[in-house]
Amino acid sequence: MTQYSIAIDIGASSGRLIHGYVEDEVMKIEEVHRFENKLIVKQDTFIWDVDRLFEEIKNGLRICRDRGLQVDTIGIDTWAVDFVLLDENGERLTDAVAYRDKRTDGMMEEVFALIPKEQLYFETGIQFQKFNTIYQLQALKKSNPEVFERAKHFLMIPDYLNYLLTGQMSNEYTNATSTQLLNAFTKRWDTDLLQTLGMNPELFQEILPPKTILGSLKKELAVELGMNPLIVLPATHDTGSAIISVPEQDAIYLSSGTWSLMGVENRFPICTKRAEDFNFTNEGGIDYRFRFLKNIMGLWMIQEVKRNYENQYSFADLVKMAKETDFQAIVDVNDDRFLKPANMIISIQTVCKETGQAIPQTPGEVAKCVYDSLASCYHKTILEIEAIYDRSYDRISVIGGGSQNELLNQTLANISGKEVYAGPIEATAIGNIVAQQMALGVLDDIDVARQIIRESFEVKRYWPVSPVTI
Repeated sequence: MTQYSIAIDIGASSGRLIHGYVEDEVMKIEEVHRFENKLIVKQDTFIWDVDRLFEEIKNGLRICRDRGLQVDTIGIDTWAVDFVLLDENGERLTDAVAYRDKRTDGMMEEVFALIPKEQLYFETGIQFQKFNTIYQLQALKKSNPEVFERAKHFLMIPDYLNYLLTGQMSNEYTNATSTQLLNAFTKRWDTDLLQTLGMNPELFQEILPPKTILGSLKKELAVELGMNPLIVLPATHDTGSAIISVPEQDAIYLSSGTWSLMGVENRFPICTKRAEDFNFTNEGGIDYRFRFLKNIMGLWMIQEVKRNYENQYSFADLVKMAKETDFQAIVDVNDDRFLKPANMIISIQTVCKETGQAIPQTPGEVAKCVYDSLASCYHKTILEIEAIYDRSYDRISVIGGGSQNELLNQTLANISGKEVYAGPIEATAIGNIVAQQMALGVLDDIDVARQIIRESFEVKRYWPVSPVTI
């Protein structure tokens, strides 16, 4: 019998509800509702408006009801690392402070003073980024110790939204790995690490894996929305869901969106000194697979460039203008100055000036600088992966919204000398639905799911032509 699922996929710039199901070994999806998500400023702090996000989720479910769409299960995924703390009554004590906020400045060094950097990597396997949850918690503990002491429950963003839907508290595995507080080998909260940092292990919930059926809607919500589906945990970290959708096996994947996540799928963590030196991460995936990857700044840069030009150019316009110029300059896209600059264009120009390169002036030159810089970083990351694995790869599988950028795909093929496969576009929502369908027994396993994905969604292919060095 056909089972119908809703993927609630919320990223840093937008959220969407996707209705999907599998029938005759083909997956079909339809967007039902889309809404904006953005950072807001509250008392000089960047936060997410999680209350509005929850209202948008309910709005989308009402649309499903009004359209007569059957909904058997719901799964939520969002970005990683951010969280809220709740008191003993389950009331929120903290805002959902955004990872781009400056509160974590200097916190990595404070944590390293308590636990050596090398030990932290060996135990957790997680890439060092100043916005990781561990450093956010350290900042909160330092700035608001009274709030930290009152807190009884730690929930990441999708955990909190699931709590609002069901009343059940848990921490989902794939997102929990991004905190840098999970032991990569035991797959449980590292209590020794938490105690060393002065954090109460009882603050954290039971870790549940993807495909867990969390429960039903709270009774009042079921009445309000006119439905009573099961809430199923997908890989609640959006990249974890996206990687489920990689159709090409034995390929390096690139999940391309606001962030770029590039790596390979593993059955075990790689916590070696070389992996640490290259700053790779071992994030959890479905069926306890590991996503050995590197976080790269991604299309956030071009999103900000577009905004800084007051949205007078579309993304397609910026690609077209980039194609029409032969401008060349490369910046380090992972420079912290690009994380949340006052003006992305000025930041790019400043870095080009500091490094003695030509300074982009026109929108086309700025866009080409971003795309070339991303492709250059992707290529460097590919070489690092091949060095760690002591092998070469022939293919790159680009998934997510960024897979539509033909200029970036072709530039990546040219600079890497590898075939690039682009698609599916809605990779995260598809992976979210896959986990729900597996929980229901509709799909047997991940290999069956990926075969169905290959047959159900378009994938474009790019061959290296006119090899370039940038």
